[in-house]
Amino acid sequence: MEETQHTMAGLYLEDFEIGHVFQHTLRKTVTESDNMLFSVMTLNPQPLHIDFEFSSKTEWGKPLVNSLFTLGLMIGISVNDTTVGTTIANLGMTDVTFPAPLFHGDTVRVETQVISVRRSKSKPDRGIVEFEHRAFNQYGVLVAQCTRQAMMKSKGAA
Repeated sequence: MEETQHTMAGLYLEDFEIGHVFQHTLRKTVTESDNMLFSVMTLNPQPLHIDFEFSSKTEWGKPLVNSLFTLGLMIGISVNDTTVGTTIANLGMTDVTFPAPLFHGDTVRVETQVISVRRSKSKPDRGIVEFEHRAFNQYGVLVAQCTRQAMMKSKGAA
């Protein structure tokens, strides 16, 4: 029987080029169910996310999508084009901002820029890639942004 080698779609350390911007094709229209399920699953009772009556009296007039859902969605959308199967670990997320609210019914699109790439000095089979993720609603308004550091496999480790 012939042995088949399965490769992952994610990019390896050497494939990332500083300054490259990925325009991710995956998009997601956020639903009330998405927001409610995430808030309930994370035990977040913030009425700003789950209570229409409470939210109707805020400056927004309606529930806001949970910002941690927005963060997870933004990074999740990026995975298919960048790191699926080639990430060893996420090392951190910094400079996380939510400059505008996200609401039920908004459609999120994401772009990712490669900020830096460096090979590990102690482990030659890996390195660290720093990404800047940016999420926009359907009107092109920036709704989330963060810098993420990921430990990535090197091609020699594949």
